[in-house]
Amino acid sequence: MAVLVGIDEAGFGPILGPLTVSSSAFSIPNHFLKSDLWEILRKSLSNRRKRLAGRLLIADSKKAYSKSLGIKHLERTVLTALKCLGQEPATLIELMELLCPNCLDRLSAYPWYKDAGGYPLSLDAADKEIASAVLADDLASNGMELLELKSCCLDVAYYNQMVTAVKNKANVLFTATSRLIKRAYDNFAGEDLHIVVDRQGGRVHYRKNLQRMFGEMELRILRESPAASSYELTVDGKGMRLHFVVGADERFLPVSLASMTSKYLRELLIGNINRYFTGFGADLRPTAGYWKDGLRFIEDIKTNLPHVQYNSDQLIRSR
Repeated sequence: MAVLVGIDEAGFGPILGPLTVSSSAFSIPNHFLKSDLWEILRKSLSNRRKRLAGRLLIADSKKAYSKSLGIKHLERTVLTALKCLGQEPATLIELMELLCPNCLDRLSAYPWYKDAGGYPLSLDAADKEIASAVLADDLASNGMELLELKSCCLDVAYYNQMVTAVKNKANVLFTATSRLIKRAYDNFAGEDLHIVVDRQGGRVHYRKNLQRMFGEMELRILRESPAASSYELTVDGKGMRLHFVVGADERFLPVSLASMTSKYLRELLIGNINRYFTGFGADLRPTAGYWKDGLRFIEDIKTNLPHVQYNSDQLIRSR
């Protein structure tokens, strides 16, 4: 058996809201490592929105989410996956406790996250029960198992501290990604462990970054190309293989699930920001936090809500 882990982020580019990075881990037969897992699990899920017929959508979050669709597919997929793990969060805070508990203390300092404990997650209980049972059965009948779903949530003030410390946001993302890689190694070392990361930007060479993060491990370059870069890291006879792949969020099911988890978490937290500020003035248009509209939102707060005080370091990201 092998353990296949997928890692992807949401919110790398915006000016408002957190950067979230997530991982999903599956136990699969070794001969499935190069297989199309969507085809193998076609009874329970699909990577296309059309003709789902009750199946779960697991796809790159950019295909699963849109303004018109909202978070419905993100929510259904993430909460159904958690149900397969025996976890059933009912509120945003309970979701955070499962995915990234170490960020909760930081979030408590933000006025717009104060009501997160009372924000309910909305998913039809019967639908979740059926979808999770079908997924669990499909996994089991193919000798597979969902092992965990985890996130690293970088709230804005913490993100800004990290940018100051490591000089740029690409290094911040790599640091957060490395934390999830380390978690996977700590939990699954000794297995045939493969970790696939969706490549961001044009970076091809990762040796120096990996040696900085995992200096105690022996590193071997397996491949470095514009399409994919692969490495083997070992220590004390235990190791892992890391693959940084262009378009991994569309090609590898665990990466797609990580992508949807990151996007779901970010959208929920952005929703809290919007609810907080629109609560002071109904005419304020919500934002998704990306640069152009994020700057519009900030200017609208200054113009329309001059009486509302906030800590800009908690709201606005460093470049």
